[in-house]
Amino acid sequence: MNKPGRKGLTRLWDATRYSRKGLSAAWQHEEAFRQEVTLALILFPSAFWLGQTALERIALIIPVVLVVIVELINSAIEAAIDRIGTEKHPLSGQAKDIGSAAVLMSLLLCLTSWGLIIVDRFF
Repeated sequence: MNKPGRKGLTRLWDATRYSRKGLSAAWQHEEAFRQEVTLALILFPSAFWLGQTALERIALIIPVVLVVIVELINSAIEAAIDRIGTEKHPLSGQAKDIGSAAVLMSLLLCLTSWGLIIVDRFF
């Protein structure tokens, strides 16, 4: 079923504007997002120095991008839960904990990828 609304380039323009607003809100309100973006800005150039092949560079860059993506999703989950209400509810806590676990898993994936390539290159 098609949703009513704008189509074509207008829809694309609106979607881009909403995404910019989302990135801005995450930067403004989420300390973890700022830390992970800062880390990404350091790791991206390092990936081109550390990775000796295109596949190694991709294996270094993709997990870093994944961490940022998962953090954005986690922040969206937290914002939606907080919007519902401030009272404690087991399902709200569970949703936030699962989102946090997803971030942890993406960070462990990133650490593993970088660790394996560093060990391969230097040891």
